Amino acid sequence: MNKPLLDDSLLSAANAAFIEAVYDEYLHNANAVSLAWREYFDRLTKQTDAAAIQSSQMPATSAPGGAAAKPSGIEAQTALPEVVVADTDDRKQVAVLQLINMHRYLGLNQAKLDPLGLKQQSDIPELDPAHFGFTEADMGKVFNTGSLVGPERASLREILQILRETYCGSIGAEYMYISSVEQKRWIQARLEGQRSNPDFSADYKRHILERLVAAEGLEKYLHTRYVGQKRFSGEGNESLIPLLDSIIHRAGKTGVQQIVMGMAHRARLNVLVNTLGKMPEDLFREFEEKQPQHLPSGDVKYHQGFSSAIKTADGIVRLALAFNPSHLEIVNPVVEGSVRARQHLLNDKLGDRVLPLLIHGDAAFAGQGVVMETLNLSQTRGYGTGGTVHIIINNQIGFTTSDPRDSRSTLYCTDVAKMIEAPIFHVNSDDPEAVVMVAELAFDFRMRFHKDVVIDLVCFRKLGHNEQDEPMVTQPKMYQVINRHPGTRQLYADKLIAGKVIQPQDADVLIQAYRDAMDEGVNPNKAVCYDYKSPYAINWEPFIRPFKWNKKVKTGVSLQMLKQLSIRLTDIPEGFKLHPRVEKIMADRRLMGKGELPLDWGMAENLAYAALLKEGYPVRLSGQDSGRGTFFHRHAELHDQVAADQNERIYVPLRHLYPEQPDFVVINSMLSEEAVLGFEYGYATTQPNELIIWEAQFGDFANGAQVVIDQFIASGEAKWGRLCGLVMMLPHGYEGQGPEHSSARLERYLQLCADYNIQVCVPSTPAQMFHLLRRQMIRPIRKPLIIMSPKSLLRHKESVSSLDELAHGYFYPVISEVDNLDPRTIKRLIVCSGKIYYELLAYRKEQRIGDMAIIRMEQLYPFPHEEFQAEIDRFVNAKEVVWCQEEPGNQGAWHRIQHYLLRHMKPDQALAYALRASSASPAVGYTARHKFTQNELIVAAFREKI
Repeated sequence: MNKPLLDDSLLSAANAAFIEAVYDEYLHNANAVSLAWREYFDRLTKQTDAAAIQSSQMPATSAPGGAAAKPSGIEAQTALPEVVVADTDDRKQVAVLQLINMHRYLGLNQAKLDPLGLKQQSDIPELDPAHFGFTEADMGKVFNTGSLVGPERASLREILQILRETYCGSIGAEYMYISSVEQKRWIQARLEGQRSNPDFSADYKRHILERLVAAEGLEKYLHTRYVGQKRFSGEGNESLIPLLDSIIHRAGKTGVQQIVMGMAHRARLNVLVNTLGKMPEDLFREFEEKQPQHLPSGDVKYHQGFSSAIKTADGIVRLALAFNPSHLEIVNPVVEGSVRARQHLLNDKLGDRVLPLLIHGDAAFAGQGVVMETLNLSQTRGYGTGGTVHIIINNQIGFTTSDPRDSRSTLYCTDVAKMIEAPIFHVNSDDPEAVVMVAELAFDFRMRFHKDVVIDLVCFRKLGHNEQDEPMVTQPKMYQVINRHPGTRQLYADKLIAGKVIQPQDADVLIQAYRDAMDEGVNPNKAVCYDYKSPYAINWEPFIRPFKWNKKVKTGVSLQMLKQLSIRLTDIPEGFKLHPRVEKIMADRRLMGKGELPLDWGMAENLAYAALLKEGYPVRLSGQDSGRGTFFHRHAELHDQVAADQNERIYVPLRHLYPEQPDFVVINSMLSEEAVLGFEYGYATTQPNELIIWEAQFGDFANGAQVVIDQFIASGEAKWGRLCGLVMMLPHGYEGQGPEHSSARLERYLQLCADYNIQVCVPSTPAQMFHLLRRQMIRPIRKPLIIMSPKSLLRHKESVSSLDELAHGYFYPVISEVDNLDPRTIKRLIVCSGKIYYELLAYRKEQRIGDMAIIRMEQLYPFPHEEFQAEIDRFVNAKEVVWCQEEPGNQGAWHRIQHYLLRHMKPDQALAYALRASSASPAVGYTARHKFTQNELIVAAFREKI
């Protein structure tokens, strides 16, 4: 190309990058650019010269199942249109910019990512200069390089070399779908500036080799010492260890103080020993079943968590690996919640001091829905943690499934991360230096932009799914190649020997030194600090000491304080316009605070939070519609009906009680149960001094988070010794709203009860809810609290409380008969929980029945033996006990509670029940049938004979 012509062209070096940005805007919205630019780009796209350059749309690359991989979303918007330019030089210059862009989009399709060499590389025409009309004669011509990092002008041959080295080597980058030009330019500067070729010092290369020796050495040692025992080997993905090492030490340089990690079982033992510093002798005891067994159940060695401290050149970094069940990705939101709690404790609002790091499997990352849910939390106000570093151990197989046509419907296992515009860096694990470069790049991106970032570590699995499995049965070709693979450590050692970085014997010296350390049971990682005490460590000691479940604690608040808090709760800023219905609620609450109206549930709950805040306990409440309350009862958030500025529309009275008060956080969560509940569990296991509540929109919907309930909330203490004070509010009650809006599945929680692991309560008055919430923090016990919370009771005229009950009472596990009945005349005790009490009470009054007492069981587990025995003893002449519930007989509390009732009953007393007939569905959908069966069970509770 002629230089004077080039300088005069709109596409000169000085203008190229600017024009790219204008052109990108033109593609998004042609009317957004000036008329002159619009006409110029229109001319480029409409001319039909014979030497037309093909479009830079995404190519029809074959996706799994034979479908074409088409551009979507931002990719489709930024794909370059067909460009034809009258001027030959300008046309070729445009083609060069298109060629650069195509390598940024599609270069990874020809990158050398597979260490096994089994993947067929796609034929991508758009990466071939001939596709744009170039010939060999053009290779020496000089063009502007636009935004390509490097020389402003270069020959086409040089440009191609830069592009292929950058995008078609051991690293494949996906980031062009990101809408932020700043983020894209930052990634381009890092990749293109180095041409994806790191330049590490000889010392650091030797350090990488030492980490690979450790990774391989542990697996080989365990394989020979504990033949055939399950360990879910990390052989084939040894580069994970130098990758983690790089991130940890780079984190130390940037001021990160803590890293919280989550991972499944693949390579977990390797990470525990070689990254976190677990003593090998402790691991060996677990293999030999000689470890301490002080927990009720314990767990297998490849589910264990661990915490440690790593000494970096710039300070100590605390590491924590979360305990994880076999449900693979379910630990993701748990880790995020733990990180958010730590960030809150450190006032780390941006996420600069605490980093979440999640290690996934390729099949699980693509296959499990909680991955998407957790990604969707990442940029929300209530759940963001400043970005997560994701690492995929992509061993190209899930158990026995290795064909992508079976394992996913996307081209790559990482494609789900594109939904949040997270950049994805694929890297060949057999190139450890490229792996470390990607680790640095990913970490720096996260710290710079506080967004999630994904590393796809393309590797292999040397053995079967576990060490007892035979993978050759289902993957003969893959494992023929794997069996011939010398190993990443060997390949890298050979490379360093060839480059004269080490001597041939140096690798053997490292191997022997590591084996000697294993024989001694010590960890050779000198960076681990075994005696470090973090100044930010939470003291759990008060909650570990023995404390009687039934010991009463003072949860009342003085009348004076309750009235003061009521004033603050109902003090609305001047000019703040409430909705008329909300204005009436606030007016009633003012009267409640003065004792002129009985307290309803919404006011009692807000007073419970206010009193805890006054005593120094932060409160975090999350769930769908939790700010207002699904049933229009809470109104912790107030909305200005006329304010124009969105930031001025919301007022939260609980944040304005007094200066320097603890935080009150209320979050209207996204439509997720599994990830949000997992998040709150992780938060609660990290912070015992904060009231953490998750509220289901309806209790029925909590079954969408059943894995979290089963694997963490109910069993986390028995398996791992993890204490947790999480509160679950599950709206429950039969009001004729159908099968999915009636039952919180009380029976499931009672079935999970053992070893005093959780609390299950059904409060029936506002005062009971007030004291129950306060007891959860004031009592030195941190156990999950499951509350069957009310729905219709929220406005029931009988279900109210007085200020005196909040001031002088406490939570009553059992509420005795409240009417003035003579205990000696009572022949039957009707025992129940929840809303049905008020319907039984109304029926008894209507029928003028005076010889049957109604007792409320407000706490179903741990069962209040002493309190219930007192009721049995009080009614000395009662010969019958009837358990009454709204739920069908195969559901609700009946099957769990009957043996408790029998335990306390006298030999001459008979036990019966009043309930709905057993049913496959929790409730009926027909209103008439609901009313009939509801009345039927109420009548049955008072029937003459049982």
